Amino acid sequence: MLEVTERAAGESGREYAHRTLEANIVSLNLAPGEVIHLNDVAAQMGLSRTPVREALLDLAKVGIVEVYPQSGSVVALVDFDLVEEARFLRSTLECAVVAEACAEAKPELLARLHESLRAQEYCLESGQAGTRLLELDNEFHRMLFAAVGKERCFEIVRGFSVHFDRVRSMELTSVRDLKVVSDHRAVLAALEAHDADAARACMAEHLARYKVEAAAMPAHYPDYFKQK
Repeated sequence: MLEVTERAAGESGREYAHRTLEANIVSLNLAPGEVIHLNDVAAQMGLSRTPVREALLDLAKVGIVEVYPQSGSVVALVDFDLVEEARFLRSTLECAVVAEACAEAKPELLARLHESLRAQEYCLESGQAGTRLLELDNEFHRMLFAAVGKERCFEIVRGFSVHFDRVRSMELTSVRDLKVVSDHRAVLAALEAHDADAARACMAEHLARYKVEAAAMPAHYPDYFKQK
């Protein structure tokens, strides 16, 4: 069953379908290799077939869905080449952003980041790592982009990061020794010290960590990955 949230004010049917399908793919509620039944999705969301079909075509453009004109759509298997491209894009931009944010690390920003960290720590301590922790992770990064006036860059990166986010979602639900919160804590410490070099290094390590965790993912999800 599709997990459906309320449609946002001013959101078109196409945007609503895109957001909902993408969220379900990232959370693995729609698993790699799973068939997407257009009629069922449209009915669950209270939409006609057209906006759902358009959303699927949009998702196909970034390689997260495969659309077959005569037989329907399928959630694409995880392709580590695309995951690495997404990581490279994020690392290139975010290392620059976090270094720039060191000069903009005002008390208000630091307070919001600390609040986010407390929420992340609660997720870990209460055994709620998963979709909620991924949302908090994304929001932590969004705040850094916003601090330097680069929110539109974040939205551009986010569209392609769905490949990266799927692996992160698997990590957050299957790997016990999660480093995401301690990584964020290190980034925040560098920001508080206004140490751009340390902030850049911490962010690079954080975004490269998936390479270590990725080796364990096929054992937990053997049918989810594209074979070389």
